[in-house]
Amino acid sequence: MAYDKELADRIRELIEPAPDVVEKRMFGGLAFLVGGNMAVAASGKGGLLVRVDPQESTALLARDYVGTMVMGGREMNNWLRVDGAAITDDDALDEWIDRGVSYARSLPPKQK
Repeated sequence: MAYDKELADRIRELIEPAPDVVEKRMFGGLAFLVGGNMAVAASGKGGLLVRVDPQESTALLARDYVGTMVMGGREMNNWLRVDGAAITDDDALDEWIDRGVSYARSLPPKQK
């Protein structure tokens, strides 16, 4: 399944443009990286992938339509899959984007 191009466009419109924000095809989807760290992605399996602060992960998993990202049969700690039903309006999507971008900005930038 290809990633949701409409969702990618919505992310593109809502993410704050900056020189360190880059789009990159990854994991069958379209990821948005900040300083070389993935913040959010339009998933190739549908919905949104978000990298979150480890201290917030457990509480966020209690929300409806939110689960742990699984890659290669392995759960990825602090990476969440947000179902499309949870991000139907831009305010909800923007909340997740802000969460992912904030966490990515808290990490050391990756070398090119």
